[in-house]
Amino acid sequence: MDEIGSWAEEKRSAYLYRVVAEREAGSPRGALFAELAQEADKQAAIWERHARSAGHAVPERFVADLRTRIVARLVRRLGVRPLRGVLAAMKVRGMSLYTGAAHGHALPRSVDEVGGRHRGLESGGNLRAAVFGVNDGLISNASLILGIAGATADNQIVLLSGAAGLIAGAFSMAAGEYVSVRSQREMYEYQIGLEREELAHYPDAEAEELALIYEARGHPREEAVSMANNLIADPDRALATLAREELGLNPEDLGSPWGAALFSFFSFAVGAAIPLAPFLIAAGTASLALAVAFTAAALFAVGATLSLFTGRSAVLSGLRMLAIGAAAGGFTYLIGRLLGVTLT
Repeated sequence: MDEIGSWAEEKRSAYLYRVVAEREAGSPRGALFAELAQEADKQAAIWERHARSAGHAVPERFVADLRTRIVARLVRRLGVRPLRGVLAAMKVRGMSLYTGAAHGHALPRSVDEVGGRHRGLESGGNLRAAVFGVNDGLISNASLILGIAGATADNQIVLLSGAAGLIAGAFSMAAGEYVSVRSQREMYEYQIGLEREELAHYPDAEAEELALIYEARGHPREEAVSMANNLIADPDRALATLAREELGLNPEDLGSPWGAALFSFFSFAVGAAIPLAPFLIAAGTASLALAVAFTAAALFAVGATLSLFTGRSAVLSGLRMLAIGAAAGGFTYLIGRLLGVTLT
């Protein structure tokens, strides 16, 4: 990015910081973002000097583009938390304050502690994603199969429809997950590139931004400055820390787009295959009865498994998931039944 582009980036950040500060007026966060706006203006001034030294013409004043004005209006209307991902992508720091961490949460005091509290979460996240993938495939394909079964007693049609639902749903999930993870990685890589450039040009300003965030979380000013300076001293660790504390991004949460796509494809396919399998091994009403039984058992198991993440009763979670699946399947079966009667 050239000097003019970097100047415009900082001025846009300052503009949005002031919008966030206005939305958070009267709170410690409001004061934090007002100070971050001043820091962004200082960094913009640095880029302005570089640009003028290189003989480039710098605009007399910054004019926010359409995207920035739209985001600003949404922040004023909806608040910061719903838009933290958009704001982070637009180089608005401090979004880690909106990621659910409690005010005053213990922050790393040395470079060795950076990211320590994030380790070990990936496997749990993958398990959670697998459970939800199976659940999506299970409910969507079971509902489709029951709807078709309500309209016709021809097992071949039900089998064909269920197979099409499995394939189409699995590819749709895989494509959506690929785009999602790829977009996250692109945003992270772009933001890290900006942070790396800023660390090289004005490390003191980056340390001040980080110190302000630490201070907003309840740390004394001197302690916040000391922690920020210790982290900035190691550029590699500093980049990861800035991503987490300024942008609210966790590099360890960003996996491979292809890995995520394959993971989603197979977890959805496993769930979708459960209500379909009986139509491969039985015929007539027996296949439908087995499909309902298999689906009910799987729904209860999925709900019970989800209790691992919620801390609620496994039995109640299983029954709730069973009720949700029964409502979806029963509704589509009735619609299929009505359509089957009407068409015949």
